[in-house]
Amino acid sequence: QVHLVESGGALVQAGGSLRLTCAASGRNFYNYRMRWFRQAPRKEREFLAEILWISPDTTYSDSVKGRFTISRDDTKSTIYLQMDKLTSNDTAVYYCGAWDPYHNNNYWGRGTQVTVSS
Repeated sequence: QVHLVESGGALVQAGGSLRLTCAASGRNFYNYRMRWFRQAPRKEREFLAEILWISPDTTYSDSVKGRFTISRDDTKSTIYLQMDKLTSNDTAVYYCGAWDPYHNNNYWGRGTQVTVSS
C-alpha cells in the first residue's frame, strides 16, 4: 500500500512553467506504476504521464507530450511532473496515482490545484 501527497500547484501565467511533486510512502510499492492525472471542472479525469520505479521508461498522453516531463527521485521516493509552456487549457486539479498491477489496486493523492491565467 502507498500513501501519496502532491504539492507544487499554483497560479501561473500562460507560457510559464511549474513543477509538481508527489511524495510516496508506505510499503512494497516499488513495483507500482506511478502516474499523473488531471481533472478540469466538468471534465473526466485525464491521464497525463506514467513512470516506473524499476525502469526508465515513460509514457505520455498526446495532449502533454513534448511539454510535460515525468521523472523520479528514488532516494526520496518522489515523482515529479515538470510542466512547460502552460496554457489556460492546463488549468485543473492534478493528481498523483499509483497502480498496483499485482492486485489491480489504484491509489490516489488528494490533488493539487494548477491555475493558468491567460
